[in-house]
Amino acid sequence: MKSILSVLCMLLCASLSGCLTAEQLANVENENACESTVQVRDSDGTLKILTYDIFQGYSNELIEQFINQTGIQVEIIRTDDAGGILDQMMLTQMAPQADLMLGLDNTYLPTALKNCLLIEHNITPENLTQSSREFYDGDLALPFDEGDVCLNYDEDALQTSNMSVPTSLWNLTEPEWNGKLAFPSPITSSPGRAFLVATYDYFTDEANSERGNMSTWWKAIADNGAIFTSGWTESYTTYYTGGYGEYTEGYIGGAYMTVSYCHSPGVEAYFAENYTHSTSLTLPKSSFHQVEYTGVIHGAAEIDAARQFIEYLTSPEVNVNMPEYNSMYSVIEGSDLPETNGYRYHSDTINTASSITDEIIEQNMEQWLIDWQDATQ
Repeated sequence: MKSILSVLCMLLCASLSGCLTAEQLANVENENACESTVQVRDSDGTLKILTYDIFQGYSNELIEQFINQTGIQVEIIRTDDAGGILDQMMLTQMAPQADLMLGLDNTYLPTALKNCLLIEHNITPENLTQSSREFYDGDLALPFDEGDVCLNYDEDALQTSNMSVPTSLWNLTEPEWNGKLAFPSPITSSPGRAFLVATYDYFTDEANSERGNMSTWWKAIADNGAIFTSGWTESYTTYYTGGYGEYTEGYIGGAYMTVSYCHSPGVEAYFAENYTHSTSLTLPKSSFHQVEYTGVIHGAAEIDAARQFIEYLTSPEVNVNMPEYNSMYSVIEGSDLPETNGYRYHSDTINTASSITDEIIEQNMEQWLIDWQDATQ
């Protein structure tokens, strides 16, 4: 798996800014994308939305409702993850193929903003949560859902194996956890990248008695037989023993813990009639508050249609259904997860998330990814 990731990173480095070399990054900056001539794609009357594959709900009820209300035709262009969205936007920067971006989170958004991949949306939504506006509150992207990325573990597996719930991330480097961890790559995975940011904060927080270099921890994790995958889907459904993957084709199992969301156990319960044996590890500073954004792509042809969709997506009557549409929290103040089938009951909350600003992420992500790959190969 490590060799596969190495090859994958080399393939992506030419286009995915989170993996650009210093020389490549300098070239991008020197081109000054904000002042570059972007070829506006030819208008065909169809709103083309660039998103990632997890958005299955958007191809059905949500999209159909928008089409019925506006008469605007929609085409969905899917990538594997948020990293694929950014990769596609970078590759087609001078000749965009889509009008609307849907799904870059706050670990990828700084790169998109830096390279001027978005234009002003001109939408002023009402009643957005403070937590969704804290990271970025500008005119180029709007939040449409949010949630905390953290470690999930299989309660039944730990009990059967007579293993204790970790009280420190260092516990995961101990022999009993050998081969029992699955991590999505931060190079290609949005949750994987979010957790990488959290580990930076966890191991550099002065109030944390376990201060240290996050690379040391990642190396110890790799040496302890951790499974590294290209994305969340593979980690969660193929290897994680506590999720719905155990009922799907291709399931391997073996990993008692993986990276997901603190409310993922609630999602499991919601779709399994209030049953789950998964829960979250909510150690202080080990989680990251992820916000997902939408925005009009620089060079879009159907700008008005894109703005109409943003307004539609962030409207209270639509957005409050985000827990069902995309298994994430709504960004509308006063909204919450539904109580149906234990969705809210089994969703864990955190007390102390990582506190990383967009400036810190933008300045350090390139080096963090290099350090992570060096530590895990």
